[in-house]
Amino acid sequence: MRFASITNRPYLPLARTAPSMRGYHSLFQSLLFAVKSDIRTFAPSIMSTPKSSLSATATSFTRSPAKLSDYPNLSHPPAHDTPAKQKQICDVKPLTIKVADGKDGTVPAFLHVPQNYQQEQSGGRERTAAILLSGAGGGVVGPSSIYLSIADKLASLDQGIPVMRLDYRFPARNKYCVSDVKAAMDYLEQAYALRKFILVGWSFGGAPVFTAGGSDARVAGCATVASQTAETDGIKGLSPRPLLLLHGTADRTLNPSCSERLYRLYGTWGDRELKFFDGDDHALTQNSLKAEEMLCKFIMRCAGVEIGDGESKLVREDLVGDSNKVELMKRGGDLKGEESVE
Repeated sequence: MRFASITNRPYLPLARTAPSMRGYHSLFQSLLFAVKSDIRTFAPSIMSTPKSSLSATATSFTRSPAKLSDYPNLSHPPAHDTPAKQKQICDVKPLTIKVADGKDGTVPAFLHVPQNYQQEQSGGRERTAAILLSGAGGGVVGPSSIYLSIADKLASLDQGIPVMRLDYRFPARNKYCVSDVKAAMDYLEQAYALRKFILVGWSFGGAPVFTAGGSDARVAGCATVASQTAETDGIKGLSPRPLLLLHGTADRTLNPSCSERLYRLYGTWGDRELKFFDGDDHALTQNSLKAEEMLCKFIMRCAGVEIGDGESKLVREDLVGDSNKVELMKRGGDLKGEESVE
């Protein structure tokens, strides 16, 4: 704790004769006042210093696993059914995925699938899916609710791919969250003959993204928004597979330096990009549409598909709206725990 102003106070020479008890008392009171003043000055800045981790410990986490019933009416973004959005054609399947690690072994998810998508499709993008992960509170809509929009858009393209919005059984507990991710990949592989996966994570979600991505060859690329650095050493095993890191410079939850460190840890042998959004927050509320566009293009590039000019307009559409961003995050469970939009 810094008390800089104390050291800068003028030196007061002691009297040649010993001061009285009253003098000692007065001097002590003055020093105590100075210390209290400095604490009031510096404590707010200390308390608001961004962290590098939102991971939980075994004793700090108490939330019961979520259920699909906790997320009513969160299959599509708000603008999905308007006449102007008729181009978006995809099915959304609420799922309960089994996780075989013996601890509350099911996790809720929403799978956006192109209409008439067949398991027998093979080759190229048909064998690729994206899995979107939220932060330390779990949830299914992501930062500024962009996961709702990304999933609908990518499953509605002419060469669309399945996109899963995956919750956690035990948010902020990386060991269990990684098991959730691998169970989701196993499910998609068995049910849809998918072989490649692009993982996207927000905040704490960087931990399971890089842990799974660095150890599982099925992962074709990883992207994060405002990731933490704790439990992300797996990123060292990701290269040369593509990496995209997004972060707001005014993030008060997780320090932007976290993404800088991840950029360095990835190494120089591979396809990496780090994008800072000047003055933006932990959920990129000011630039969520731009972040969404970058993530859509990154995911499809990893899937081997370049989004053409004709569908670029679709990718840039605002399906959530500024007035709905935070409210949908609350309904989707993304602001539980230590997560914040700040």
